[in-house]
Amino acid sequence: QVQLVESGGGLVQAGGSLRLSCAASGRTFSTYNMGWFRQAPAKEREFVAGIKWSDSSTYYARSVKGRFTISRDNAKNTVYLQMNSLKPEDTAVYYCATPAYQRLRVGVTPQDYDYWGQGTQVTVSS
Repeated sequence: QVQLVESGGGLVQAGGSLRLSCAASGRTFSTYNMGWFRQAPAKEREFVAGIKWSDSSTYYARSVKGRFTISRDNAKNTVYLQMNSLKPEDTAVYYCATPAYQRLRVGVTPQDYDYWGQGTQVTVSS
């Protein structure tokens, strides 16, 4: 059974930084894409960043490009999201996710992913 556990969320002032972690277990971590999503109150879950298993290519939503960095450590079965220059509009619950099957492309919709963590709250104050 695949399990994903996020950590690292919290309260930060605008302009600050946080690093989220997502620890994976239950299968070979290195051969699956990983993604980060977020969901703010009364809004749909949206893609934030993704990383491909084969060459660690990265993909970002336009709203976070240049401020957030996704990375993975296959030896630790962990994917990270470094978030810099945080804005109040980044406030949301952040989820990591992975598909059930190995895929050639990184999905950018929730429907592209099958396993989800429980989420970690990020709150950015103005």
